[in-house]
Amino acid sequence: MLEAFDFVIFGGAGDLALRKLIPGLYRAHREGSLPAGSRIIPTCRNTQMVAEYKDKVREAAEKHLNADEFVAADWDDFAKRLFPVFVDIGTKDEHWDALAQLLNSGGNSQRVFYLSTPPSVFSICCKHLHETGLITDHSRVVVEKPLGYDAKTAEEINSQIAEYFKEDAIFRIDHYLGKETVQNLLALRFANGMFEHLWDAKSIDHVQISISETVGLEGRASFYDGAGALRDMVQNHILQLLCLVAMESPNKMTAERIRAEKLKVLENLRPLTGNTVKYNTVRGQYVAGEMGGKQVPGYLDELGQASNTETFVAIRAYIDNSRWANVPFYLRTGKRMKQRFAEIVIQYKDVAHRVYPESAGASTPNRLIIRLQPEESIKIIMVSKDLEKHETHLRPVVLNLNFADTYKDFYSDAYKRLMLDAAAGDASLFIHRAEVDAAWAWIDPIIEAWQRPENKPHGYMAGSWGPQASAQMLASDRRRWFSIDEVLSGADQEW
Repeated sequence: MLEAFDFVIFGGAGDLALRKLIPGLYRAHREGSLPAGSRIIPTCRNTQMVAEYKDKVREAAEKHLNADEFVAADWDDFAKRLFPVFVDIGTKDEHWDALAQLLNSGGNSQRVFYLSTPPSVFSICCKHLHETGLITDHSRVVVEKPLGYDAKTAEEINSQIAEYFKEDAIFRIDHYLGKETVQNLLALRFANGMFEHLWDAKSIDHVQISISETVGLEGRASFYDGAGALRDMVQNHILQLLCLVAMESPNKMTAERIRAEKLKVLENLRPLTGNTVKYNTVRGQYVAGEMGGKQVPGYLDELGQASNTETFVAIRAYIDNSRWANVPFYLRTGKRMKQRFAEIVIQYKDVAHRVYPESAGASTPNRLIIRLQPEESIKIIMVSKDLEKHETHLRPVVLNLNFADTYKDFYSDAYKRLMLDAAAGDASLFIHRAEVDAAWAWIDPIIEAWQRPENKPHGYMAGSWGPQASAQMLASDRRRWFSIDEVLSGADQEW
């Protein structure tokens, strides 16, 4: 049972706190998941912010919560849990002592320190927590991505945090792992024999994992140009999703067993180095185009300077073990894409022997589609007789489980789930230090190869599906990126 806890948000007036963290904690309060006596302590950069904080956070909540979620009486009750304080993270002064006095007066032994800050201040923040005596045996620290720029810098950051917190008290967050559909992927695989027995190279043709964004830089120009899509999205979100798809069944659903199986996947990824990078990866950078009927600028226009930073990545990856031998995993992410979505597509092999004549229609493989956003759903594409025709005609149909339709009170909130897990000390959906190291070990050689002059990013128009080279990479394997509209129209069978 979750005990009362103090939740300290460093960077409590920042965008993440206002858009995700505070609304998530409000949802937990409304559903009764926050134990009585739990307090939320956001830190602000000056005293004026502290004075205006409750008004500002209420305004943000009304904006970012769903229309039927914000209830004035519930918010007023929740606001009693908010204790904003002024703390300059970089300066050890009397305000840290005031924070210590506030925490020590509450009587809560459970403490969560959420570092919603740039990684450059992780170390000094942990140092000041230690020097002020705020780190107890029941304290945890939650750190946001990105954890480093490469393996070396990630190791430095992890080592600095480890000076003050033990590994089992460090919670590296990836909000994609908190999505209910992602968690349901484990239940789908390991609690249903019909899927677990069809989850290997004997049955599966290939896997696609896509995270497609319609936004551009959104004020993140300096960070993004120093990172790019590979570091920003593939190294963490996409590789974590790949691990959950490909991992072996843990003998128990505990954090240690789940992490051990995910680590095996990362260690079995076939290395991409040197010339193999050229043939198995595609870099892209968007140029001016049309989005929603409006012209939008290209990446370089938004950035205001020359750059080879990629805004799109496609990778053909393989996992060298017996379960996934020679099954390609196609990974894709990009900005200024035609549509916003995140999904996992498991495409099964076609039937071994076709018993229906060609006149009955083209063959369509079965697919399992796990949609993570904007809606959360699971779809199965299967072949059925067209019941509107007398003669036998086969067509693909969709079995659809949309969680919002099935669960009427369902509001998916990944941050809410992960914050409560951190408070409870449940690390199942968080990332171990060894996973970070293994992910960078696979990513770094790709980054190194991309520094060659011949590996400059391909241009693609904003509002498109990315560079043509991405489609060509799959076409060389006689495959194509999944589109449910093309499947249902039969267009994906045309070569």
